[in-house]
Formats: sequence, C-alpha cells, structure tokens
Amino acid sequence: MPAEVPNAHVTVLLAEAVDALVPRTDGVYVDGTFGRGGHSRALLARLGPAGRLIAFDRDPAAIAAGRTIEDGRLTLVHAPFSALDEELERLGVGQVDGVLLDLGVSSPQIDDGARGMSFRFDAPLDMRMDTSRGQTAAQWLATASVGEITEVLRDYGEERFAHAIAKAIAAARAGGAVATTGQLAAIVEKAVRTREPGQHPATRSFQALRIFVNQELEELTRVLPVCVDRLRPGGRLAVISFHSLEDRIVKRFMRDASRPPALPARLPLRAAELPPPRLRLVGKALRPGADEVAANPRSRSAVMRVAERTEAA
Repeated sequence: MPAEVPNAHVTVLLAEAVDALVPRTDGVYVDGTFGRGGHSRALLARLGPAGRLIAFDRDPAAIAAGRTIEDGRLTLVHAPFSALDEELERLGVGQVDGVLLDLGVSSPQIDDGARGMSFRFDAPLDMRMDTSRGQTAAQWLATASVGEITEVLRDYGEERFAHAIAKAIAAARAGGAVATTGQLAAIVEKAVRTREPGQHPATRSFQALRIFVNQELEELTRVLPVCVDRLRPGGRLAVISFHSLEDRIVKRFMRDASRPPALPARLPLRAAELPPPRLRLVGKALRPGADEVAANPRSRSAVMRVAERTEAA
C-alpha cells in the first residue's frame, strides 16, 4: 500500500499550555516533547532575549525538524524526557521556571507509514519513537509468550480479547514472523469477535504495543517527581494527556504531591503542623473547546493538568 502524505501536525491546547506556564520572559523552560515544535515556537515567542528553552525529544525526525529553528535561546536534546535530570545536569542547568509535557504519539509518527504505528499502512512493524535504538514491536512479538502478550494488550490497551489475540499471534508465528502492520491487523481482526462501532478491531492492540515498546507509562512515572525537584518555587508543570492511563498517572501524582505527606495515624500533630505539600493545583483539568475539536478531531481526548511548585522543600 503506498504511503500517504503525512498530515501537518496540529499542536493541541497551544495557547492554553503556554499561558498556563506563566513564563517569566527571562526564565528557563523545558519542553519535554518537542514533536514538531508547536509549543516550543510559542514559548520562544513569549520569552525575551534572556529567556531559554530546552526541548527534549527521542524521535530523530523531531530533532531534525527542530534544527531548522535558528534561535540561540533554544537547546535541543535527543533523549526521552525521563533523562531530564541528567541532561539538565550536563547542560549546567539547575532549577527551571516551567516544564511542559505533551504526551503520546504525534501526528507525523502516526501518518508516516514507515514508522509502523498505524494499521492504515502495510509497513514494517516498528512502533519505536526513537528509531535509532531499542527493540521493535516485531522483534518483541517474535519471542514473547502468550502470557506476556496478553498482559501487554490488557494492561496498556484495556483490550478485553487480549488472550484470544495473544493466542492468535502465537499461532500465526508458526508460519513465519509477524513482521508487518498489515499482518498484525489481520490477525487481530480475525481474533476479535465484536468491537465498538466506528473503531477498527486492531485499535487497542496497536495502542498497547506502541505504549509498551516505548515504555511510555514508565517514562512518565519516572519524570514527574524529577520535574517537581527541578522546578523553582512558583514554577509550573503542565501535562497534556491523550489516554486515560496517562491521565490517571498525572492526576494521582499531582493530587498526592499537593497534599501534606502521609504520616503515622497516631502521630499527635495539628493540621497546621503538617509538612506543607510540594505542589499546588492550578485550576481544573482543561480540555479543548468545540472549535478546536472541530478543526482537529485528534484533540478530542486531550486533557491538560497544571500544578505550581510551592516553597516546601
């Protein structure tokens, strides 16, 4: 099947995310997911000459796109955002004034058939965000047990037919490797008995494998406490999620960090004597408006949560 022309990436909650960070024009900011630079460009436009932006992405194509921006205030880092602590240390950066994380897969990654993330194309089953390292989805499926495949499809895709699909994949391997997106989509389609109206039977399986191959939830869990450590008092953390599993992690983390630390139940302390929390929640979860969803249907599942660093140690 010929590859389609990739759609232009449309940045979700662009103005809202930049406004939420409340940037000092001379501050230091981190864009943990550069993508095609929508948020980064907007942040640079807001910053003054003394401002600085450090943008991370593990996708070599995103880094290549970023190198077209000729701005001395921008530093590009080819690394996952879970490497934020060591990379800031390497750059000699201490505390920062804001961190933005725009989670999940980008439109160019989905729309480039060669990346193997979509069942709309018949292409090698890769799915890696960083194509320069790590195991592809096809390589993992070649050796994973039925139990391991079942667990991934169930936990990362919330797929109720996970076991049936896993058995079908294992059976198909007997006739040769499951090496392309077309092969995998066909296997799943035969194994899934019913599906939500308007949804391809392989949607959840492809999502689950992509999240697993890229360790997306583990990367998010690791980076959130690092963001808090690196924020200066008054600095803000803004996270845009597109999937309920991501949003659940962000919501629970921000909720827990905005409450006093848990202490033994019988410890004789008054509320005023409890250690202060390290975060303060800023507003309610924000979702795209009707106009944005109409212009960019992929934004419909987005939710942004914002928290501010307190003075607490």
